[in-house]
Amino acid sequence: MNRRYLLAAVAASFLSTAVYGADKVPAVLDFEMQSLAGKPVKLSKYQGKVVLVVNVASECGLTGQYEGLQGLHTKYADQGLAVVGVPANEFGAQEPGTNAEIATFCKQNYGVGFDMLAKVVVKGDGQCGLYKYLTDAKTSKFPGAITWNFEKFLIGRNGEIVARFDPNVEPTSDEVVKAIEAELAKK
Repeated sequence: MNRRYLLAAVAASFLSTAVYGADKVPAVLDFEMQSLAGKPVKLSKYQGKVVLVVNVASECGLTGQYEGLQGLHTKYADQGLAVVGVPANEFGAQEPGTNAEIATFCKQNYGVGFDMLAKVVVKGDGQCGLYKYLTDAKTSKFPGAITWNFEKFLIGRNGEIVARFDPNVEPTSDEVVKAIEAELAKK
């Protein structure tokens, strides 16, 4: 009887794994945030994708990088790239708008079609959990405080933070594109 019970338990476990997925959500994607529309966004939805997380601002000298980010989204989304914009107002108060104003600005000026999250704090008091994880020496191979708007983190399909790019590095630079393509090539 015990053997039959054991076989049934193993079969149930296998079925559960097959139906619900065996992969544990990588820690960097185990956060819930909000969309610009105020809806909950579980970052686990990006599991298995290559993710480029960028803190953005609408009134920065680097705001034109939205164009490059949208270009990456257009070119690589079908291959598994998710570009995620994270508005923040810590640097020169260059993202003063509401989430609705940010959404309108991004759509009207840059045709942004990639995911944009609600405005959060990415540095200092009140720093959101995702950015604590991305910048902490205990959890990231690329620790250190965010230096300015448009700092970029690349997360591989396996949930590992694989690169960090300075705000002045254009999204379409060879450095960023090569890193993205290398991660997309990993299945």
